[in-house]
Amino acid sequence: MADNENKVAENVPGPFYVDEGCIGCRLCTNDAPDNFRMTEDESTAFVFKQPENDSETKDCENARDSCPVDAIGNDG
Repeated sequence: MADNENKVAENVPGPFYVDEGCIGCRLCTNDAPDNFRMTEDESTAFVFKQPENDSETKDCENARDSCPVDAIGNDG
């Protein structure tokens, strides 16, 4: 389960976030490219834009569900 006390610094404020447990597998950037990006050194993903519609929310939830290390959280 993602830890909201250990968020990647690049996350924008909002309910979805990536924590420091991210292994940089890129599944979330593939599942929700409108919302997730990799850090400059490509070591971890982060939420660069919170979902703005039902489709993006569904994509973010799918990314969270498919994360192999449970590093994506939703506090919404």
